Amino acid sequence: MKHFLRMLIQVCLYFYCKFLWRCLKFVMRKLTGRCELQRICYNTKPGASRTMKIETSLRDSKSKLLQTSVSVHPDAIEKTIEDIMELKKINPDINPQLGISLQACLLQIVGYRNLIADVEKLRREPYDSDNPQHEEMLLKLWKFLKPNTPLESRISKQWCEIGFQGDDPKTDFRGMGLLGLYNLQYFAERDSTAAQQVLSDSLHPKCSKFSKAEWEQKRMDKAIGYSFAIVGINITDLTYNLLVSGALKTHFYNIAPEAPTLSHFQQTFCYLMHEFHKFWIEEDPIDIMEFNRVREKFRKRIIKQLQNPDMALCPHFAASEGLINM
Repeated sequence: MKHFLRMLIQVCLYFYCKFLWRCLKFVMRKLTGRCELQRICYNTKPGASRTMKIETSLRDSKSKLLQTSVSVHPDAIEKTIEDIMELKKINPDINPQLGISLQACLLQIVGYRNLIADVEKLRREPYDSDNPQHEEMLLKLWKFLKPNTPLESRISKQWCEIGFQGDDPKTDFRGMGLLGLYNLQYFAERDSTAAQQVLSDSLHPKCSKFSKAEWEQKRMDKAIGYSFAIVGINITDLTYNLLVSGALKTHFYNIAPEAPTLSHFQQTFCYLMHEFHKFWIEEDPIDIMEFNRVREKFRKRIIKQLQNPDMALCPHFAASEGLINM
């Protein structure tokens, strides 16, 4: 009986999605004089709320033009919008704002798709010690994190001081490829003060901004003791999976008035590094063996935050003023 009821519900949902919903849209257009794209653009504020509704509407359309519009080349967006307006019999002179709003949404949608491709390309590129550019990036990472300590040699136990597992960091980049190095260097260069502080905290309480007495009083000494670089690569993996799964759409559609870029991705990584470091201290784990538990709890918290359509993980990177007139 339960199986029959489940099947009946599924059939009803299919019928609703396939027929009733299209009928409802037809009735709404007759009553309002506007198609679904118009209603979304005119009744939904710019940002993730609007862009995600537009994306769903385009993907679920029975029109091939609308379905494929979410994957066109950025240079073809303007022409695509003209074709959509013509298909929907919308006069651009009477509805000039619609074209502007659709263009902004498509730039974000197509940009997100292209960003995944760019990030995936970096992830798949292995670290090559024979590549001068790769080596230069690695040496810069050391310079930014340890500006007052010269690296004695390329192969050195000193790499453990910034959280690598052995005397040659290239072996630690296997999982995330060059993406891990790109993110670590970005954090160390663009937010050097914070990166050096997180590194210092991860090594020993005495090196942190808190006094030894404060650490002992807060019992934070147990919370410190993770490998900075390895955790950075692990948080790169977390950021990557949030991007590929689509969870970061809410964030990027709210902070990027046009196409999200690799810089937006790296800024998000920096934010997650900050937040994970604070979360690690708050969780007060006994030792590094609890890392997977803490990371999973942190991941669930971030995903929950991203379910809010108004969420921007990094408010200081937000471009809300630029979204107002889209």
